[in-house]
Amino acid sequence: MSGTFVGMPSFPEAAHAAVGNKTLRGNLRHATHTIRAKRAKAVAELSDWAQLREAGRQIKDHTLRHLDRYLMQLEEAVTAAGGTVHWAADADEANRIVTGLVKATGESEVVKVKSMATQEIGLNEALEAEGIRAYETDLAELIVQLGKDRPSHILVPAIHRNRGEIRDIFRSEMGEWGRPAPDGLTDTPAELAEAARLHLREKFLRAKVGISGANFMVAETGTLVVVESEGNGRMCLTLPETLISVVGIEKIVPTWRDLEVFLQTLPRSSTAERMNPYTSMWTGTTDAETADGPRAFHLVLLDNGRTDTLSDQVGRQALRCIRCSACLNVCPVYERAGGHAYGSVYPGPIGAILSPQLRGTESEIDASLPYASSLCGACYEVCPVAIDIPEVLVHLRERVVEGGTVTRAGNKVVLKPAKGHAAERAAMRAARWAFGHPGALRSGQRLASRSRRFLPRTLPGPGRAWSASRELPAMPAEPFRDWWQCTHGGQEAR
Repeated sequence: MSGTFVGMPSFPEAAHAAVGNKTLRGNLRHATHTIRAKRAKAVAELSDWAQLREAGRQIKDHTLRHLDRYLMQLEEAVTAAGGTVHWAADADEANRIVTGLVKATGESEVVKVKSMATQEIGLNEALEAEGIRAYETDLAELIVQLGKDRPSHILVPAIHRNRGEIRDIFRSEMGEWGRPAPDGLTDTPAELAEAARLHLREKFLRAKVGISGANFMVAETGTLVVVESEGNGRMCLTLPETLISVVGIEKIVPTWRDLEVFLQTLPRSSTAERMNPYTSMWTGTTDAETADGPRAFHLVLLDNGRTDTLSDQVGRQALRCIRCSACLNVCPVYERAGGHAYGSVYPGPIGAILSPQLRGTESEIDASLPYASSLCGACYEVCPVAIDIPEVLVHLRERVVEGGTVTRAGNKVVLKPAKGHAAERAAMRAARWAFGHPGALRSGQRLASRSRRFLPRTLPGPGRAWSASRELPAMPAEPFRDWWQCTHGGQEAR
């Protein structure tokens, strides 16, 4: 999807390095447990949470089934309101569109609202290559950008940083990007936030071009919605003369009535708030110079693998995601490995099923992501749109091991089985044969029991990786079938 993570190792290798970082694990444990507890309390306030969750699932599924119709309706509504709609099939096309629009204004800098879609396509790097500087205005994204870092969480991109690290980044880097950090800056949250506010305020007042994503798009009116907690989004969406929004095609909802459901579930699942402090909505453009809002608005609708994902009956449910990050905060794997180990702007459980579908499973890292889970199911339990992430993980594991027919760029292609799984496939085929031949299974069980003293304590060959961190179960003295026959076999006859 983007060149941002090129060269990252596969998940097992990256996670192995991450779990040895005690500071990282401490930061993640504290942050995820805090957010998790607050979310549970906020959700418990609603007696109809289960009904809202089901409504969200049904709305999303209905929209995805009729996505073509609602996208055309959205384009008509945005155009009628004075905006311009652009269609981008992939990341390269989206970057060409956005850089061309910025260059047409004559500006060389833009302010940005936090946007997963623009990270997905590597927009900042594309703008930089054209001599355009993009300033991230979300506090956590600012920390990541100043620290020459990568996001590691959907909601809190700098979750892997503690206050001391943020203070050091502000002191050393702010001056190169604009207003420097105040002298004597400490690591107290109030001082750090004030330093960021002063640094960003001059950029808000100077910028002529803003770039955003959107949490939702309402098809019936062409309205775009951004929810956030800091106010930087409101500044980016209303002050610049030109606004460019890059949004994935799955972010659409049919009506305002549908939007009402998600404005209840998203804030509780993400920031554990009853509602977001800032909910900005805009439709088209404004003509008056004194009015809030852009005088030129461009909507870039991004596919970049989403249509291919839609063709998968099991995997398409990943497109329901509203980017709340609740699944990350309950995932034991994410808590220990951190977001960078996933090698994608979408970390955690949702990234483990979304990235391999948007990018394909041909690369080593994408082939490893469906295995970045214990399949405990906690992610499914907290998902506000009921994405069965464990089901999709198992589905993608089958794709990696067995290969098969998938859709890529709108065309049916046949994937070859991934390398390194030959032993696994052979073992599964042998097991299938054995379970289909009861006599052979019974004989094998008896042989294993009688030779249990000679069985190794660790598995040989490829199985060594499994038994290196687990104890093999002890072999019983007799198979269960023999024990049952001796113990209960005669009773049934009597």
